[in-house]
Amino acid sequence: MTITEVISKADKKAFLDVARSIYKNDDVWICPLDMDIEAVFDPKKNNFHTHGKITRWILHDDNGKLIGRIAAFINEQKAYNYEQPTGGCGFFECIENKQAAFKLFDTAKAWLQQKGMKAMDGPINFGENDKFWGLLVEGFTVASYGMNYNHAYYRAFFEDYGFKTQYEQITNHLTVYKPFPERFTKIAEWVAKKPGYEFKHLEADKIDQYADDFMEIYNDAWKNFENFVPINKATIMENFSQMKAIMDESLIWFAYVNGEPASFTLILPDANQMIKGLNGKLDLIGKLKFLYNKWKGVSRMRAIVMGTKEKFQKHGLESAMFIKLKEYVYPLNQYFELELSWVGDFNEKMIALHEATGATFGKRHLTMRCIF
Repeated sequence: MTITEVISKADKKAFLDVARSIYKNDDVWICPLDMDIEAVFDPKKNNFHTHGKITRWILHDDNGKLIGRIAAFINEQKAYNYEQPTGGCGFFECIENKQAAFKLFDTAKAWLQQKGMKAMDGPINFGENDKFWGLLVEGFTVASYGMNYNHAYYRAFFEDYGFKTQYEQITNHLTVYKPFPERFTKIAEWVAKKPGYEFKHLEADKIDQYADDFMEIYNDAWKNFENFVPINKATIMENFSQMKAIMDESLIWFAYVNGEPASFTLILPDANQMIKGLNGKLDLIGKLKFLYNKWKGVSRMRAIVMGTKEKFQKHGLESAMFIKLKEYVYPLNQYFELELSWVGDFNEKMIALHEATGATFGKRHLTMRCIF
């Protein structure tokens, strides 16, 4: 086997082609867009490069056939927040061969060690955790946009190499036309009518103001979680820009209490239904297919992220926003499933909210760590 760092244009193409080769006989897998993968490695499109570094490799067998890939990276805003300096690895793909998998892990580990790291988390993303994050271990059904899908045999590779689970990521599903539990509905409708409580959906021509509100809420909502790093406006605007092609303004809701930004829920149509069959290519033919799939209609939504300021976390704002969402979605007769964004098993409040909505289990991913 030969492992090569990705440098040339041909290397970059090979890195993308690894996944297409490994999943070519898997009917469930939907190929992520090449441009989305490449954006992670592009300093002009991923502002994590301002406070970190990343590289990647491809693995060939003795006959020159592509058999694996991996990336390694250091987010300097988080790396030193742990007991030991910790980097990351991700975009791992490999044939069912333990020796090949370990060669990939060894290469990422060696690069991280050279830069002072003493552990690596994986499989994670060099970016926010709403995309390309976690190892799928349960629920091998069609993934929604940005969610990792992998072969079941990957778990043994990670565990045998020495990765230990840091936390589980639970994804739950809501059937749109199944009524919410009665108690949930009563609370939500009561909150929605409270004086001083206001609910607005996103307006694209006011994106700058909504980005400020998002940042204010998000950074307050998550500030007490271990190793939290505040999100900045550049990252938010970057993400909004990427979402523009698929965004439905009426699926993204904000709650205000006496004019103060208090809570939000960010939901998108599932773009995987739009990019199915594109094989990762958004060339002219790909764009035409994308537009056709979008016109034909998307039946699934994905809640990307929700957040509520700490002082408003027991006010039922999230419940009220779900009712507002329902008022918009029901008459459309288009969306039939909502995938709720994954929740870490440490986030008891959000797990309780998912349970209150009547959501059912969908998938389980693992965020893992290997201490060198």
